[in-house]
Amino acid sequence: MSMNRRNIATAGAGLLAMAAIGIASPAQADNDKKKDAASVAAAVEAFRVAMQKADKAAFDKLCSDSLSYGHSAGKIETKAEFIAGSTNGKSSWKTITFDKVTNQVAGHEAISRFILTGQTESEGKTTDINIGVLMVWREEKDSWKLLARQAFKI
Repeated sequence: MSMNRRNIATAGAGLLAMAAIGIASPAQADNDKKKDAASVAAAVEAFRVAMQKADKAAFDKLCSDSLSYGHSAGKIETKAEFIAGSTNGKSSWKTITFDKVTNQVAGHEAISRFILTGQTESEGKTTDINIGVLMVWREEKDSWKLLARQAFKI
């Protein structure tokens, strides 16, 4: 290849294009992470609303078939057991909030942590709830599904 202005300009343009792609990739990755974190936050909020409403259809949509649901007292439930227990009407949430929510995306998984406070009512008795919660989400078919949840006393 002979060295002339046209060849040098073409090579220079190619290098600039590759540099621009390299610069754009980290920025795009940051935007993707923010978008993913926002979609995880939306899933966490949808889960809170489903808890408040005892919404069986919402739980079914939000939970992975492989769900392992751990309560603060140590009880572990499958998806079917969790949904049945949360929607059978024996207990209901009078109030429920998730405070200090953090979401961290790692590829096709995400970790959410928060403090759950609220009040439940069961058999006419009101109970105050104040626990920590760890949720593990997995991206399944372009949506976040709850794979594991563990509550703990604080």
